[in-house]
Amino acid sequence: MSLMNKMRSNISKEEVNALEKQAHFNGEVIVVDSDIAVNEAIAFLQQQTVVGFDTETRPSFTRGEVNEVSLLQVATLNRAYLFRVNVVGITDALTHFLENEQVLKIGLSLHDDFRAMRRRKHGLEPKGFVDLQKICPAYGIREQSLRSMYAILFNERMSKQARLTNWEMEKLPEKAIAYAALDAYACLRIYNAIMELAVPPVYRFGLLQ
Repeated sequence: MSLMNKMRSNISKEEVNALEKQAHFNGEVIVVDSDIAVNEAIAFLQQQTVVGFDTETRPSFTRGEVNEVSLLQVATLNRAYLFRVNVVGITDALTHFLENEQVLKIGLSLHDDFRAMRRRKHGLEPKGFVDLQKICPAYGIREQSLRSMYAILFNERMSKQARLTNWEMEKLPEKAIAYAALDAYACLRIYNAIMELAVPPVYRFGLLQ
């Protein structure tokens, strides 16, 4: 029996919270908060074939208030860049990367990320993005949250402690930095894992009715 057939499709929040092993990103984390740092980061990332991607926005506690995206996270398996776009903006170099379809960028619920980025950078046309919520169901994973997907595949618990961080504070706490890096890394690790599974029939992707 293949791993895809044996893999469970769902996991409860209680089961995730009960997992003993906590997930960590053990690679290098680079906070990008200057034009020079942006250019150095993009020079590295443009050489990659596939990366993990996520965004963070300062939480709003006022009904109807919508904040602009504060952080873009891009990760390889051993390095994560945290672009503080509330400081440097979405520069031309960063825009070029986001619109480069030659580098696959793996994320989750990407329509929300796109909407948030476009509020800060009008006319942005993201390309080369893969949404885990659209491909994981074909491999038998019915959960929609990153935390649940990660728990199913790796039996590890992702912390949510820094979720409500003010991502626009002058200096980000180390816990927040670790949380943000892990989210992007987790997307990439999930993608790599499911790409090693047997390719499902096309109807599992909804390509055939």
